Amino acid sequence: MTDVERLQQTIKDLHGCDSEHIESVPIHEVFRDQTVWEGTVEVFRWLDHPTAKQAYAWSYKTDEGKRQYVAILGVPPVNTAINAVRADVVSQSVKKSP
Repeated sequence: MTDVERLQQTIKDLHGCDSEHIESVPIHEVFRDQTVWEGTVEVFRWLDHPTAKQAYAWSYKTDEGKRQYVAILGVPPVNTAINAVRADVVSQSVKKSP
């Protein structure tokens, strides 16, 4: 299974809909002169989602060396790959806060 196919399966598992790959978008997000995320976001078109038109997905290795998959719905305010990354970065930082 390719990375794109695995991400499509993640989208289906998390959101219950099929998707079609549109493009790959390289992202380098910097905050206060430090890289907070760098990688490629895969953009998908929903084939049968009731409200979202796109999904944004990627994977990364955790500190423990495991592969983590992320799939974000393309609903406002998330309407670009960079917005999806920013939403995930904020979500992760909130989870880590005491």
